Amino acid sequence: MDQQTIALTIVGMAAVTYLPRLLPMLLLTSRSLPPLVIAWLRYIPVAVLAALLLPTLVVRDGVIDLSLRNLYLWAAVPAVLVALKTRSFFATVVTGMAIVALARYVFGL
Repeated sequence: MDQQTIALTIVGMAAVTYLPRLLPMLLLTSRSLPPLVIAWLRYIPVAVLAALLLPTLVVRDGVIDLSLRNLYLWAAVPAVLVALKTRSFFATVVTGMAIVALARYVFGL
């Protein structure tokens, strides 16, 4: 592959990555959004995170696995409770990691 093709690919990927982020910011900077839209937008990060995590937590080898052998699912439950209680990202991550480490050590999972 020649250098021009690589450079055009990088420029194209940058445009596809940044334009969807930049255009709404430029178009909506001088406008105020209705309160309903603002309230709706606050749920987007939570919805995206749930959509990314849920398949990882419940699907093993293409099958839904809610058994006790699904270590990540059962570590997520207390981690979510810590997140709701403390609102601390650090505490949530440490809780999840500690439970996974403890379960692997104690149960050999």
